Amino acid sequence: MVSIKACFFISIAALMLNSCSNHLYTPALYHQDIAYQPKPASFDSAKTANYISGGINFYTDQTWSDMLVSGQFNFSRAHVFKNTNLSYGVFGVVGDYEKGTTGDPPNNFTDKFFGAAGARISGDLFTTYERMDFRYLGFEAAYSHEFGSYANFRQYIQTQPGFHADPRTDLFTLGLTSEVIFHNQGNVNIQNGIRFFLGGTFGPDPFRKYNYLSNDLTPKPFDIIFPKVSYYLKVHQFFATIEAGQQVFLRAGVSF
Repeated sequence: MVSIKACFFISIAALMLNSCSNHLYTPALYHQDIAYQPKPASFDSAKTANYISGGINFYTDQTWSDMLVSGQFNFSRAHVFKNTNLSYGVFGVVGDYEKGTTGDPPNNFTDKFFGAAGARISGDLFTTYERMDFRYLGFEAAYSHEFGSYANFRQYIQTQPGFHADPRTDLFTLGLTSEVIFHNQGNVNIQNGIRFFLGGTFGPDPFRKYNYLSNDLTPKPFDIIFPKVSYYLKVHQFFATIEAGQQVFLRAGVSF
């Protein structure tokens, strides 16, 4: 018969293994690489425009445990044609992964730096109603490459027993969009837009891979296909966006 002492140590060991396995470290930009790309509307006098912006992004990791804060710089160029538009650009990200709970080595860090560089492209089919463009069907795609100590940590910790990580540093995300953009009554230079995005990141689903190891590894909703809602405001050449999904992203910039 197993002694009480043996049962105690077995229980402690199981608890320690479970505490290791119920957290999965995902890429820093996992579901965070998509951002609203402004484009000229059909009622703008300029049919081609450049956009420069900076912003800040707040979000928790996919297992609700840790906080990621990042700043982002974006540059894009966009064109509007008859009933279609197109935008393409590049972006850079620097941020900090802040750990919410303590742990045992090598899981006992406080925070780690991450950075990323990437490119985006998007386009729409639209129809015009008076002072509104209805961009009824569009697409948005983003590629990003991550670097920094957080990426190095994920690649290391995946080799350690009892710890799980998605070691990818290259992400490609694609989705569909629908948007309404309109100008104020009597003032074409004040514009508002609301866009809905639904898409996913290509590659293996990290939660499905580790699900058989931990029954309590609970990701956020929409861990495969995720939504995002964006609000866009443009006043003359200045613009701002607020985006919400699994995060809050605030951005402001200028067009020329």
